[in-house]
Amino acid sequence: MLSEVTAIRYVTPLREGGSLPGIVEADDLGTYVMKFTGAGQGRKTLVAEVVCGQLGRRLGFRVPDLVRIQLDPVIGLSEPDQEVQELLKASGGLNLGMDYLPGSLGFDPLAFAVSAEEAGRVVWFDALIGNVDRSWRNPNMLVWHGQLWLIDHGATMIWHHGWRGLEAAAGKPYDASDHVLASFAPDVAAAAEALAPRITEELLTEVVADVPDEWLTDEPGFDGPDAVRRAYVEVLLERAATVGARITLGERTGEEPSKAPEWLRVWVEGKAAR
Repeated sequence: MLSEVTAIRYVTPLREGGSLPGIVEADDLGTYVMKFTGAGQGRKTLVAEVVCGQLGRRLGFRVPDLVRIQLDPVIGLSEPDQEVQELLKASGGLNLGMDYLPGSLGFDPLAFAVSAEEAGRVVWFDALIGNVDRSWRNPNMLVWHGQLWLIDHGATMIWHHGWRGLEAAAGKPYDASDHVLASFAPDVAAAAEALAPRITEELLTEVVADVPDEWLTDEPGFDGPDAVRRAYVEVLLERAATVGARITLGERTGEEPSKAPEWLRVWVEGKAAR
């Protein structure tokens, strides 16, 4: 089970995210990026964060530690932003936090090289969980202490927004043409060979057990939280076996991925030429 802390101070909103996450301090002296149950995307975003974040960590990816955060909306009374106040009021009780990585930088493919092996592992993992939000438009990766960290898995497992398509979800292909790591020649075959055997029923059962019952209750078509957990296990287990063969790496759509300043472009190009 995830450890549980209590938020004691709301520091600032992070307006880069559509769900308006915020930085909070907790009673364990930790600082966390908090995602709220009262946000417009709903509790399934938090479920996805837990399942995919915990699974990623078990597979060896660098993902910030996750915690359950208890929130008393009273901590937002002094917040001048009305939108933030309303969000805090709507999110009393249990929420989700991710360890804040101070000094981390947003990943830029022109400034940080990724090996074909690591790129392949990330692309395969995103294919497994159906991540539609790791594109060059929005990488959702950080560089911290010279290493790549994966964040923001709320837009994964789209199938859990409509369980009727569960069977089709297990065999759905994954188009990685716009993936932020597509330009690094990701070795997807090697990743599938290394990671697919590690996706076992036992592992997935342990991962989904970290999702709080209250985020899985009242799910249409299911008898209770354990039945919902079982559905996650089944689709991910079936998907892991064959998804590596259904990953497409085609021509990227849109403009160049990086908006790096000119001085950085010149530095990177000069470094590559040496």
